[in-house]
Amino acid sequence: MYSIIVVPPPTAEDARGGGQVRLAPGERLTFGRSAAGNDLRIAHDGVSRRAGEITAQGAFWILSNLSARHTYVVENPEGAGEHIKVGPGRLDAPVPFEFSRIVLPAAGDLLSIQVWAPRHDYRRPDAAGPDGDTTAPAFSMDRTKRYFAVLAALCEPRLRGEPHAPLPTVDQVVDRLRPTWPGASRTSVQWNIDYLAVKLRLKPGPDTADTGPRLNGKKESLVSLALRFDLVREDDLVVLAGAAERRTAR
Repeated sequence: MYSIIVVPPPTAEDARGGGQVRLAPGERLTFGRSAAGNDLRIAHDGVSRRAGEITAQGAFWILSNLSARHTYVVENPEGAGEHIKVGPGRLDAPVPFEFSRIVLPAAGDLLSIQVWAPRHDYRRPDAAGPDGDTTAPAFSMDRTKRYFAVLAALCEPRLRGEPHAPLPTVDQVVDRLRPTWPGASRTSVQWNIDYLAVKLRLKPGPDTADTGPRLNGKKESLVSLALRFDLVREDDLVVLAGAAERRTAR
């Protein structure tokens, strides 16, 4: 049976958090400051007495914001800053993320409730396949190439669960790649960033491109595109591990 897993924010009594709550389809979890009428009490003066409600809906869940003034933000920690906003009084807002973080503004603090929707339904492809030519891939990526290792290094901080983590500098990317690419340098890493920008159609080719590196915006665009369309997943970070690290991981 599908279940939604809710991890409450830490309390003063338990710095690690209040355990887990599992919701079967159709089950609800109300949360707020008041001990009466809430399944989950969040003892913080900045949280509404009746703050919200989480409802399991099969393979996804919905969030109702029962506060009168506060907007809640539901973040996708795996999605390069991807988020949705649920305004005051908004009922039954569907949340599509498999792993989510509800952020509650609370009198200067930001409290988070983590929610997992661990099982999603997917269509099984037909073994025979339809007639006609195969569909061209949206993005052509070769995971054995150095440009992919550069892209993985850029995406790594946000794939590790920090959706707003600053992107690594070129020098940090060079240091990260040295175990598997001893010849990595600022010039070679920047060349691969430029190559990725053209390959993924983020900028014109070299004949028509503007001069100047503009690396910050370019890196941000590359990471945002890669994470939004799953061009790089957490499993792909293995390309950054040296031989010794891979043996240890086994």
